[in-house]
Amino acid sequence: MLSMDGKPLMPCSPAIARLLLKQGKAKVKHRIAFTIQLLYKTDTEYLQPLMHGLDSGSSKVGSAVSDEKGNVLYMSQIDIRNDMTEKMKQRSKYRRNRRNRKTRYRKARWLNRKNSIKTDRFSPTMTSKIHAHLKEIKFVKSILPITKQVVETATFDSHALKNPAVLTNKWLYQQGINYGYANTKAYVLTRDGYRCQYCKGKSKDKRLEVHHIIFRSMGGSDEESNLITLCKTCHDALHRGEVELKKKGKKKGQLNHATQMNSIRIQLLKRTSAEETFGFITKEHRQLLGLPKEHYFDAVAIATTGKEAVFKTNKVLWKKCVSDGDYQQTKGVRSERVIPTGKLVGFRKFDKIQYKGEEYFIKGRMSSGYAILMDIEGNKVDLKPIPKFSKMQRVSARKSWITIQKTIPSFYLCVI
Repeated sequence: MLSMDGKPLMPCSPAIARLLLKQGKAKVKHRIAFTIQLLYKTDTEYLQPLMHGLDSGSSKVGSAVSDEKGNVLYMSQIDIRNDMTEKMKQRSKYRRNRRNRKTRYRKARWLNRKNSIKTDRFSPTMTSKIHAHLKEIKFVKSILPITKQVVETATFDSHALKNPAVLTNKWLYQQGINYGYANTKAYVLTRDGYRCQYCKGKSKDKRLEVHHIIFRSMGGSDEESNLITLCKTCHDALHRGEVELKKKGKKKGQLNHATQMNSIRIQLLKRTSAEETFGFITKEHRQLLGLPKEHYFDAVAIATTGKEAVFKTNKVLWKKCVSDGDYQQTKGVRSERVIPTGKLVGFRKFDKIQYKGEEYFIKGRMSSGYAILMDIEGNKVDLKPIPKFSKMQRVSARKSWITIQKTIPSFYLCVI
């Protein structure tokens, strides 16, 4: 509930909201989460301390609000964009292709992009993820009178994630597994005693190769755990498919999310007045509450600070970050085909629509008057016959977030 001048008030029951709307004393401000705004001035504002718990993340974010007694008033989960890198690479490829075709007279230009050389600059991926966290905080503050914020953060030691032994021996930070060797290849040869690990020297071939157990083309790692010494005879036979290794290799690990979270943590604490908590505390509180592992339940454990949770709502706002607009205007080898990015029969991509009593999002449009629909996860909904625009009703226009409301099964919740 919002006051007449737009300030957030304590939430009311559905019955009270329905009565205020019927009497013309309030108007609908948001459909999701359902918010009303009073049309008359209130003498006093009865506010209670509310705590906002945020489970930060590099891929998914959980958010919840609770009062001092543990009453849970709001829950949401946000899927953050992780496609920025691929989008930027694709855009760079298109730009380079276009310049080679149309601006071959232009000289190469270097170091003239002010945005790339300024200080305190974040990559587009990091900027998007930080803004997603801040946008959720701003939204919650706009509908509820938050008095305190707690953010779960974590610091990751990427060296320790690759080599856990450094946690017990600090000298390994300076002396890794390759210490004293020219490179990883020299270490593997020494580790295997300069002997083929398949034939054990029976081939009499003295030429040795360091082989990737899981091929690099299949995502194999360059770490010593995925490398093995083979003689050239066995190595060639293996690549011809005549022999087979019975060893398990290791795929290349990804530490992108851990690295990003180190920066997200610093920026959230710098740009907000939130307090900091940690994952092991959240896990302990969530297990005491008997709640399953979900990001919004983690946020509930953060907001209630270990108190018994009393769920005043069984609704979760499910949000997914999408691009703000369609920047590709043309397609084809020579950009000869124009892509309609505006409205088509009154609909745009990512518009939320209602079709046969169900809510979907527009994934693709056809100039013949048909549309391809998808769910909140971006999965195509296979509907037959193909939905027509004339049989759809637009619920909300495209935004940088697509949102739906999900109901949590009652057996997950303690009290509603």
